[in-house]
Amino acid sequence: MREAIRSATEQLAAAGVSSPEHDAKALAMHVLGVKKPSDLVLADGFDETQAVAYLDLVARRVQRVPLQHLIGTVGFRYIELEVGPGVFVPRPETESVVQWAVDAIAKQGWTNPLLADLCTGSGTIAFALANEVPGATVHAVERDADALTWTRRNAANRLAAGDPEVHLHLGSVEDALLDLDGTFDLVASNPPYVATHEAHLPDPEVVEHDPEIALFAGEDGLDVVRLVETAARRLLKPGGLVVVEHSDRQGEAAPDLFVDAGWAEVQDHLDLTGRDRFVTARKP
Repeated sequence: MREAIRSATEQLAAAGVSSPEHDAKALAMHVLGVKKPSDLVLADGFDETQAVAYLDLVARRVQRVPLQHLIGTVGFRYIELEVGPGVFVPRPETESVVQWAVDAIAKQGWTNPLLADLCTGSGTIAFALANEVPGATVHAVERDADALTWTRRNAANRLAAGDPEVHLHLGSVEDALLDLDGTFDLVASNPPYVATHEAHLPDPEVVEHDPEIALFAGEDGLDVVRLVETAARRLLKPGGLVVVEHSDRQGEAAPDLFVDAGWAEVQDHLDLTGRDRFVTARKP
């Protein structure tokens, strides 16, 4: 098994995978059915069936099939989500968005806050907020029916894990939650934000396997951010907060949208790697 992991690490590195050793070990853990890297040390190794399965998974990862598709799950903050073909794979960058939202809600002293996650995908932000914000009611909106299939699966898993129910809605940002206008304390979103001329920039795992509907947003990548800004202005109560993820190339353009629309306290923020990543603002 150790030799197989070493060989897999070399193959993945040669294929351009950014975290070859991590992925090689993660695939081994998946085959063995263990949860922690330290468990590999105690494992007896692969049997014949497991060895064949491991080689197959490594070969697919070499072809840049996302690791999360191969193992079927992704860890995000304190929760685990099921993902696969047809839904955007959550990225670590979004964890800073959730952290800001959790801290802001605590700072405001809101009890039983009403929260919205627009463009929810697999439910990443919605389920994380439901898990971490006591008493929160969370509504999650997704326009892609294929993605919402995964969201519903994760909703069932989270309920089984003891989390509060997250209310799921199939629909566009423009028409989201019309019956709840002016009632939300916080609106969060990780919308599509890749410009159409930037299709060459993301990794093959993203461009070839994440749904286009979850990636591309017009010539400047801000088409859906504009829709989120408009929807948040409609949904939030006065003094409510919005937090929207954007690309590291939109650290000025995204905040400008909110300044021009008359929002208060507009501020851009860095992610854990020090790159421009999300904008926040308060509804006057």
